[in-house]
Amino acid sequence: MGEPKTVPTDADVHQFLEAAATPRRREEGLRIAEIFGEVTGTDPVMWGPTMVGYGSFRYISRANPRTRGNWFKTGFSPRKAQLTFYGLNDLPEAKALVPKLGTFTEGVSCVYAKKLEDLDLEVLRRLIAIAWARTDDPEPAS
Repeated sequence: MGEPKTVPTDADVHQFLEAAATPRRREEGLRIAEIFGEVTGTDPVMWGPTMVGYGSFRYISRANPRTRGNWFKTGFSPRKAQLTFYGLNDLPEAKALVPKLGTFTEGVSCVYAKKLEDLDLEVLRRLIAIAWARTDDPEPAS
């Protein structure tokens, strides 16, 4: 079994956010980091070169139960094309709340927004809190 490609690094989160592709993304990234920090009460960690993660949990893959690892509970990336939020829409407790978030699109366990102002920040805070409360997955995850 190979090692996971995306793992926590020692890279400086603030330096990553300051180097965002555009001034708007830099401002949004710093604001989002502030919100995540307030909700989680913890410092962020870079996961790979582009993802800012908070906390971690152990998972087991549904596709291959021999595939196990650690992943961050929740996080984000201020990508050039859109803001990407991780772990906000994959827990049952979040499913009913996600539609109230604002203007966004979804992936398997990601929420994408063109601009931070398109999102309801109070709903975002609640979704972060739900993701933050995540515990290790006793069952395989998809």
